[in-house]
Amino acid sequence: MWSLLRGGYPSRVLLQLRGEWMGRRGLPRSLAPGPPRRRYRKEVLSALEATVLPVTTAEIRQYLRTRGIPFQDGHSCLRAPSPFVESSQGKDLTRTSTSFSLFIDKTTGRFLCMTSLAEGSWEDFQASVEGRGDGVKEGVLLSEAPETEGSEEIRRIWDRAVPLWELPDAEEAQLARVMFSLTRVTDDTLKRFSVQYLRPARSLVFPWFSSQGSGLRGLKLLGAEGQGDVVHYVETTIPRPGAYHNLFGLPLISRRDVEVVLTSRELDSLALSQATGLPTLALPRGTLSLPPALLPYLEQFRRIILWLGDDLRSWEAAKLFARKLNPKRCFLVRPGDQQPRPLEALNQGLNLSRILRTALPAWHKSIVSFRQLREEVLGELSNVEQAAGIRWSRFPDLNRLLKGHRKGELTVFTGPTGSGKTTFISEYALDLCTQGVNTLWGSFEISNVRLARVMLTQFAVGRLEEQLDKYDEWADRFEDLPLYFMTFHGQQSIRSVIDTMHHAVYVYDVCHVVIDNLQFMMGHEQLSTDRIAAQDYIVGAFRKFATDSNCHVTLVIHPRKEDDDKELQTASIFGSAKASQEADNVLILQDRKLVTGPGKRYLQVSKNRFDGDIGVFPLEFNKSSLTFSIPPKNKARLKKIKDDNGLVVKKSSSRKKGAVPQNSETCSDL
Repeated sequence: MWSLLRGGYPSRVLLQLRGEWMGRRGLPRSLAPGPPRRRYRKEVLSALEATVLPVTTAEIRQYLRTRGIPFQDGHSCLRAPSPFVESSQGKDLTRTSTSFSLFIDKTTGRFLCMTSLAEGSWEDFQASVEGRGDGVKEGVLLSEAPETEGSEEIRRIWDRAVPLWELPDAEEAQLARVMFSLTRVTDDTLKRFSVQYLRPARSLVFPWFSSQGSGLRGLKLLGAEGQGDVVHYVETTIPRPGAYHNLFGLPLISRRDVEVVLTSRELDSLALSQATGLPTLALPRGTLSLPPALLPYLEQFRRIILWLGDDLRSWEAAKLFARKLNPKRCFLVRPGDQQPRPLEALNQGLNLSRILRTALPAWHKSIVSFRQLREEVLGELSNVEQAAGIRWSRFPDLNRLLKGHRKGELTVFTGPTGSGKTTFISEYALDLCTQGVNTLWGSFEISNVRLARVMLTQFAVGRLEEQLDKYDEWADRFEDLPLYFMTFHGQQSIRSVIDTMHHAVYVYDVCHVVIDNLQFMMGHEQLSTDRIAAQDYIVGAFRKFATDSNCHVTLVIHPRKEDDDKELQTASIFGSAKASQEADNVLILQDRKLVTGPGKRYLQVSKNRFDGDIGVFPLEFNKSSLTFSIPPKNKARLKKIKDDNGLVVKKSSSRKKGAVPQNSETCSDL
């Protein structure tokens, strides 16, 4: 890889590639055939947007009728003549156009004009129609804009890439095919999709062309690192992931195509296209997100088959994406031994067309029979660990008790004032976020800047104020996490918060929401002067959201005012028993120093609806990194020292004699 970086690339590309390829050592990695690591941009959800009542499909239709704008009802969008095209030609919008090039999202009201590539919010569209200013900005999605982020670097890399079959060394070409499992993928298929190979980086290069296939807009580099029988896949995108909205294979789609297969990897799209001849598209963010900006390009299809992978996480993602695409036209390929991901199915000689014919409809009536559920039940029984959810890498003892982090659950978290609830829950959520769990933070007590500073310190496992020269490197990596923040501060209404959460689930595919804390919504509710009744209503709203949206909600609730010499119990949670009754999990951060004098903190799992296991485990706070866990590298180092010397090592060997242990420092709520 470093030979690539020494090949004359500009410094911006060097930093970007170095951050992706070399900067993530020590973080959890996916193993083949699992999904590769991906890069994402952190964004902030505006509180101003959340306070405005969301537009409904009925309101959009009524507005278009009032303005005399004809429209067609699509699967996830409404189609209408574009004012940004016809107004420039001096035409009247009341005339029916044969080209309905404007797509309006039914859920958010955001629009995209396929012809002019104008895009914006529903308010922008209204302003443009009513002549209240420009109201739009130039489109960035699959557009023909002359300036593309990193265009020079894109062209430089693309010019150095060559087709696999043109490699001068036949042994090198064969090794590349083996590393990427392309032994059965033909040269014709690679040529049709314009897949190239970058020799210095030993990476496949997937181009992102405009929708008409006329302009090169970006690149995805897929590297393979072999370690015995295991292969690690590493992805790098140019431009940065926030601007990389590619649908790989889009230029090959004909306007007459009515059926398409969606995959989570470009390699799977190659295999499907070759084996079945069907149109195939690969999602740019795999199983983690389906950006709504891509929905207009999928409107033409009457049947969409989602074949995203071979694990339960892919199955859950397929069901989530089907809700955006309109479940009535979606069919899902269920993971199983005889239905692996497409590339593996091709290499095993399976009949991919037959597998597609077994795809299950995503839409069911309100009542289903066991016959419709039996395959999902079998999937959970066959994949017990995957059904338990995403496992924490920093808190193995939490895995022992809760087994994992599962969608659709409600976790209630409490602890004494000054025990470090916010600090712990930040690391708890960050751990999952680094593993691709799209996370939304709602912190009503402290500012987002302060919260981000704490999480960045935990991410870097050290204080960056003492090494500012490394800030940009760590900040770039932190920015690529699928992490979002609400901009609320102080007391907020539950309706505004829930509306923002729904928006995050739809737009960013958020599957974990952290609310810190419930008390900041209680005084805003006008439902009753009874604070207990108000809290019960709010807890019920979060419970309903978690179930309906299949999204995990972690809710921080302060405890009752009790004697400092008593440890907290489930009954110590403020309010009635509704919070603990509705919760799937109850976590209590206990602080023994508040009870018995100086001592360690520990986490108590007092409720676990998944399998009933409860218990406690100690936590060690490190003031320099603001963490409650031992970083993976340090754990391995301590284990090696223990194995080599036969000792139980409790402190770092680098600590000076007589020094105060860092974990003995106090930690207060942020």
